Amino acid sequence: MTLYEYKVVPAPQKGTKAKGIKTPEARFALSIEQVLNQLGLEGWEYLRAELLPSEERTGLTGSTVNWRNVLVFRRTAEDAAEAHAHPVEMPSHTPEGVPLARPVPGPDAVEAPAPISEEAEDPPLSFKSAQDPEAADTETDAKPGDKPE
Repeated sequence: MTLYEYKVVPAPQKGTKAKGIKTPEARFALSIEQVLNQLGLEGWEYLRAELLPSEERTGLTGSTVNWRNVLVFRRTAEDAAEAHAHPVEMPSHTPEGVPLARPVPGPDAVEAPAPISEEAEDPPLSFKSAQDPEAADTETDAKPGDKPE
């Protein structure tokens, strides 16, 4: 029995601008072609495109269903082990001279932020000054409708 490894990637939503490609349909087709060729070089076989629901949060308590287009690829488990042992070098241009999209590398090491060194103080319960008790007493003795002195 053949064992497969699967990969699901989001389908492109916009076309790729390229020299000689004018129509939106051709630009979109180029985007799809680049994804298929890039993953094909890595040993992935295109299987199918799927339209799947994705439940996502909206606001604090709500949720909505968005439909997402994804591309499904597969390769045999032997091909996966071989691909990890010998990575394929991607060409920088297709035969027609159209540049391929390349992933942007991230930072090598990400450092976590430093922990907070002191405990947070509770906020004051009122805007009255805690160091001037006389000011607080005169304000509490006032009745509604009294004018300040």
